[in-house]
Amino acid sequence: MSSQSRGAPAARPIDAASDELKRMLGPRANDSAAVRDHHSRGESYHTPAAPDIVCFPHATEEVIAILKISAAYRVPVVPFGAGTSLEGHVNAIHGGITIDLREMNKVLRVSAEDLDATVEAGVTRLQLNKALRNTGLAFPVDPGADCTIGGMAATRASGTTAVRYGTMRENVLGLTVVLAGGEIIRTGTRARKSSAGYDLTRLFVGSEGTLGVITEVTLRLYPVPEAVSAAICAFDTMEGAVETVIATIQLGVPVARIELLDETQIDAVNRYSKTAYTVAPTLLFEFHGDSDRHVSDQAEAVQAAALERGGRGFEWATRLEDRERLWQARHDALYAAVALRPGSRPWTTDVCVPISRLAECILETKKDNVAATFPIALVGHAGDGNFHLVYVLDPESPAELDQARRLNERMVMRALAMGGTCTGEHGVGSGKMKYLEAEHGPALAVMRTIKRALDPDNLMNPGKMVQP
Repeated sequence: MSSQSRGAPAARPIDAASDELKRMLGPRANDSAAVRDHHSRGESYHTPAAPDIVCFPHATEEVIAILKISAAYRVPVVPFGAGTSLEGHVNAIHGGITIDLREMNKVLRVSAEDLDATVEAGVTRLQLNKALRNTGLAFPVDPGADCTIGGMAATRASGTTAVRYGTMRENVLGLTVVLAGGEIIRTGTRARKSSAGYDLTRLFVGSEGTLGVITEVTLRLYPVPEAVSAAICAFDTMEGAVETVIATIQLGVPVARIELLDETQIDAVNRYSKTAYTVAPTLLFEFHGDSDRHVSDQAEAVQAAALERGGRGFEWATRLEDRERLWQARHDALYAAVALRPGSRPWTTDVCVPISRLAECILETKKDNVAATFPIALVGHAGDGNFHLVYVLDPESPAELDQARRLNERMVMRALAMGGTCTGEHGVGSGKMKYLEAEHGPALAVMRTIKRALDPDNLMNPGKMVQP
């Protein structure tokens, strides 16, 4: 009589799947505690959840094989990029297989004539721009962190340059995607426009790994501007700063970046980056053009608008090293905020509203936040109506977490009432799921139908975006 017939327990599906993955990938299928823990979270407050095994494929064909094993054993799959997500996208809340795509990091093709490139999903934005250095081209979408291109496409990322160059939605021309079960599809073409069929590229851009695994991305590129300058300007009031942003957009100034930092965030930046900016509501600008004169004209128009609205004069940064120092301080904003309270954990959240409602939304939100028992910093991509809050929390305090949860909900519902969205660029993950029905209404049922059609067994990053 076999041990199985004597009542020995059957192997768990994940154990059998792990055995197959190890035979196929060798040491690139890793279930050590350290590797699993590293892949249990992004950069947010969400409770970590580790996968059972982490795979490091080198090619789309290996991703296909992993997903076939996932389907055979009904084991969940979570795609993983740089691990910089902020709404729990990469947390393996149902265990299973995490696919870390960072070793798929080849720049496959660059066409300077067509201003496009195709890269594997694990290529980071800084790696891509380094590869483009001698072409006169660049990929300008800049979320701040050195994210992978696949992760940026999956979360429909944007960032500081979106006001001029758009988000990943506008800059992804096509994708290679492996669906649940291992079927491969290629969406889009390198043509600049098409009216052939459903726009599947836009379906997968922003799908957060819930419909398939992105393995290759074709991107739009842009000429490196001939002239660039940057400036920083403090304001007497938050209203004056936001009104300057609105005036800049209405004047049609093709500004490349407009970033807003409140006084708490500026103070944090000064402490962390050893700068000495005026502690007040502040705008950071960057201007791109085909000549110094073009850039100067843009800057003069914005400077005049700022002075009329309480701006305290511009500090210019025209040299490359000065501009890089200014924007590095901006990119360090999250770490600067956390450093205000050693041992803290950040909860970073965002909303986006029509730009005409931005000042109202920010001021009402800051009024709500006055009574908070923890620091709250505000930073925003003000040129497109998007702003972020960092709640700097004691990780051992349920009371603080509950207070942050209430403040976040009030801000989100305020943004929705103003015709905005619950997230401008952080994505949904598990953290913003509860707001989708309020934002989309009956359209959420359509999303669930798409999810069921492409992932009938709910294996693709389950527990994120929409519940089937």
